[in-house]
Amino acid sequence: MILFRQFMFKINIGLLVRIMKLTHRTRTRTRTRTRKASKFAPQDFISSMPDNVVTNILDRLPVRHAVRTSILSRSWRFKWTMLSQLEFDRVFFGCLMQHKGENDCGGVISRLLLHIEGVIEKFVLSMFDVKHINYRYENINHWILFLSTKSIKDLTLDIGNWTPVKMPTHLFSCVELKHLKLRNCCFNPPPTFHGFPNLLSLELYMVRFKSGELGEILTRCPLLETLDLGSLFSTRSVKLVEIVKSENLKKLSLRLCDLDTETIISSSTIFELVGFLPKLEELSLDFAKCQLTEGGAKKKFPTASLKTLTLSRIDLSNVHMRSCVFEVIRNFPNLQTLIISSIHRKTDSVPILPEEYNTTGLRRVVFECLEGSENEVYLIKYLLVCSPFLEKVVIRGGEWFMSRKRLKFARKVLKLHRASTVAEIDFK
Repeated sequence: MILFRQFMFKINIGLLVRIMKLTHRTRTRTRTRTRKASKFAPQDFISSMPDNVVTNILDRLPVRHAVRTSILSRSWRFKWTMLSQLEFDRVFFGCLMQHKGENDCGGVISRLLLHIEGVIEKFVLSMFDVKHINYRYENINHWILFLSTKSIKDLTLDIGNWTPVKMPTHLFSCVELKHLKLRNCCFNPPPTFHGFPNLLSLELYMVRFKSGELGEILTRCPLLETLDLGSLFSTRSVKLVEIVKSENLKKLSLRLCDLDTETIISSSTIFELVGFLPKLEELSLDFAKCQLTEGGAKKKFPTASLKTLTLSRIDLSNVHMRSCVFEVIRNFPNLQTLIISSIHRKTDSVPILPEEYNTTGLRRVVFECLEGSENEVYLIKYLLVCSPFLEKVVIRGGEWFMSRKRLKFARKVLKLHRASTVAEIDFK
C-alpha cells in the first residue's frame, strides 16, 4: 500500500510538471502574439510627425487649404499656425470676396497674421491684377510692422492701386531680408537706414524714389546678386555709376530710357556697363523710348562672363540699333543664349551685313515678334554662319504675320547655310 501511494505521488508530480510546462508555453506564446499584434498595429504617423515636417507640408499648400487642415482632428486644430510662408494672390482674394465681401479682405489677413506663432520667412501680397478690392494703407503699414518682428526673409508687395503707397520705415529695419520685390510704391529710406546686409535680389516695378537714393541703397546691399529695374515711375532717374557699385551682380534688368540724360546711350554704354560688372551672367535691356547714337570708341575690358542676353523692343530697321546687336554678338564671346524681341516701324533701311565674322559661342537664339523683313533675315544669316555650337533657333511671329508671308520667310531662313551641324530652326 505504501508502494502504491509512492507510485501515485510520483505520477501526480510528473503530471503537475507537465501541466506547468504547458501553461508556461501557452503564456509565452500568448505574450509573443500580443507583442507581434502591438508591433503591427496601425499607428497615427501623421499626428506624430515633427513640427518642422508639418510646417514644410503646410507651406506647400495655399493659405486657405492650410487653414482648412484644422478640421482634420483635435491635434491638427492649430497646426496651421506654424505656417512660415504666406501668399495672398489673385486666387486667394477671389475666393475671399465670394464669401466675405470685398471690404473684409484686410481684416481677414490681419486676424490670420495674429495667429501665426513662429517666424514668417516668406510673405507675398499680390493685388496688381485683382479688381474691385478695397483696402486701407494702414493695413499694409500694420502688416509690415508685424513682419519686421517675425524675421522676414522674402517679401513681395505687388500693390494694384495706381496711387503709389509710401513704404513705412519699419520695412528698412528688416535686416534679415534676402529677397525684396516692390510694385507701385514710394521707396524712401530714412536717415537711420544702414542697408540690407543679407539682400540677394531686389526687384522694383513702378517705384518712385528721389535722385541719388538708388545708389545709396545699392551701396548698402553688399551681397546683391539680382537687380531688376524693369519699370520706374520717372525716366532718366538712374545713373550708370549707381548700378556699377554692385560689383556682385549676376543678373541685371534695365530700361535704357531710365538712365539719366548725362549717360550717352550707345553700344559702348552696354560694353561699359558689363565691363564694370565682372560677375554679370544675365543681362536684360529694354530699348523702348530709347534713342541710340553711334557706338563710338569701345574701352578694353576683361573677358565678360555674360552668358544670357535679352534685348527687348528693339527696332531692327533702325541702323544704330541693328549695328548695336551685331557689336554685342561679336564682343561677348562667352554668350550662350540670345533673346531678341523686336518692334516694327514703317520704314525699313537697306540691310547691311558687318564686315567681320567673329565666331560666337551661342547655343540658343530666340526671336520674338518678327515680321519677316530683310533685316531680320540678314541677322539670322549672320548668326547661323558665326555660331558653330548653335543647337536651336526659335522664331516666333505675331498675329500680323500672315500665313503666306510666314511660309515665304520660313523658306528663306531654311535655305541659309549653318555652321553648326546640329542646329534646329523651330517656327512657332
